[in-house]
Amino acid sequence: MSETLKVAEVAAELLTLAKPLAAFDMPLLDAHGATLALDVSAGDRVVMKAGSRIRSTQIGLAASLGLDHLSTRPQPRVVVISAGADLVEPGSQLRDREDEFEANSWLLTTAVKEAGAVGYRVHTIPETAERLKDVVEDQLVRADLVVICGESHDESFDLIYSVLVQLGQVREVVPLIEGTGRHAFGIIGPDQTPVVALPGDPIFAYISTELFIRPMIRNMMGLYDIHRPVIKATLTNDVTSEIGRHSFIRGILSTDNPNDDLSQRSRIKVTLSHSQMQRGLS
Repeated sequence: MSETLKVAEVAAELLTLAKPLAAFDMPLLDAHGATLALDVSAGDRVVMKAGSRIRSTQIGLAASLGLDHLSTRPQPRVVVISAGADLVEPGSQLRDREDEFEANSWLLTTAVKEAGAVGYRVHTIPETAERLKDVVEDQLVRADLVVICGESHDESFDLIYSVLVQLGQVREVVPLIEGTGRHAFGIIGPDQTPVVALPGDPIFAYISTELFIRPMIRNMMGLYDIHRPVIKATLTNDVTSEIGRHSFIRGILSTDNPNDDLSQRSRIKVTLSHSQMQRGLS
């Protein structure tokens, strides 16, 4: 039976699973994209702070200081799996009207890469509990985090959940998000690898990736900025929402004057359409 939890409660539970990865010294070029684990100083002055992402400028600065290694937290390896009997790989033919092209693994693998992870998309689509169990167990050897989605109509969630509870300790929950589906999370396998199962609907899968998976990845990297920046905006439409639930709505961000500085947040307005108000995230 699913538990109903606030968004903040789900996020907090998931962050407890996403502990920062162990730090170790990496050669300069290998450290690119990872997170600095310790401050780097030049004399008495800190020139690079722990918790920042290592880019080309940090690599060059480290080299100029005579360093050939940096203490880093690596990019987490995230395996993305889609499962369901009605899913069809893009490039193939749909077999009947119940079939749908598998899109979630493509969407979410690129999303986790954008968050800073090394993303692995599983190229097979498990259709049975036995096959899914084999696929998940095979992937655990290279995963710091496993993300699983099903079909858009969400019937495959039972398949996914039934397998995950065989592999570890997993909870089924429904976050208080308007229109979303069931989620599951926990730890699986001999190394207690974190796993999250998301709704099959691509829009809500993406919303949950932004809300939950992205902060998990960035916390595992040891970054200090794990959340998206938040700005204030003035709505130009009325918005209706279910009491007690979060609504995520597409919008168009604009200013009264295109030449205005976007930092003048009091001038930013969001325009919403009725169709956009049904679901989504800009």
